[in-house]
Amino acid sequence: MPEAALIEIASAELSAAINPYGAELTHLRDADGRELMTDADPAFWTGHAPILFPIVGALNDDTLRLDGESYTMGKHGFARRSSFAVVEHSATRAVFLLEDSAETLAVYPRSFALRLTYAIEGATLAITAEIENREAERTLPASFGFHPAFAWPLPYGKARAEHRIVFAADEPEPLRELTPGGLIVAQERPSPLEDGRTLHLRDALFEQDALIWDAVRAQSVRYGAESGPQLRVDFADTPMLGIWTKPGAAYICIEPWHGIADPEGFSGDFTAKPGVFEVSPGESKTIAMHVTLEP
Repeated sequence: MPEAALIEIASAELSAAINPYGAELTHLRDADGRELMTDADPAFWTGHAPILFPIVGALNDDTLRLDGESYTMGKHGFARRSSFAVVEHSATRAVFLLEDSAETLAVYPRSFALRLTYAIEGATLAITAEIENREAERTLPASFGFHPAFAWPLPYGKARAEHRIVFAADEPEPLRELTPGGLIVAQERPSPLEDGRTLHLRDALFEQDALIWDAVRAQSVRYGAESGPQLRVDFADTPMLGIWTKPGAAYICIEPWHGIADPEGFSGDFTAKPGVFEVSPGESKTIAMHVTLEP
């Protein structure tokens, strides 16, 4: 992925750098310059925090069906591999814009604008997506997801094995399973949470891909070792959550989603896909995530 001309914003407590290619958060650092994001080791995964739009996850046979037509679209959609325009940039705020084009209309027949706003205040980075329907008469069906990969371990001297993710509410429901091709299967996976809220991170959890909550109750999680600085991730606008890494990698992804992969064998219209929302003509939908560094 290109990493030229990163757009930087900062406060006294936090700094961020965003790549206009994909409007992707590439660096998040504390006041002492310590990196809180993935090392992007190519032996595992070179992503940092891709933006997932207009789908989340994989489609059955990479096929999106809409208005009686079929279109080919790869996993997580096209936004993560699109160049966004930088439409605003100040010391603490940057706004990126992706609009429909001949290329997007060929695979997703809707006129849209996707704005990503990154803003830092104190120790919090707010990332806000605004999905605008520019159609005169048709609704805009879409899914959207965040996919940030945080450093595992965080740079505060604690061992990788000491890190955990704690949910802000009990999560008693089972998780969803994926096929090798990334589709949702009917079989469910027992929750790996201890005491209903705590996920003690270990590589074995991810040998069969991501952990997926398709009806998450919590609206925030805390990530880090039990003592020392932690990251709090707030996601009030997204009803689903994925947590993922590749065993042995130096990152953990905490992924708030409004959408999910196709169920295995699904061949229905995109509007019937789980997690898809519809934006009325001329209207917008806003989805936000906040990342706070807590002492």
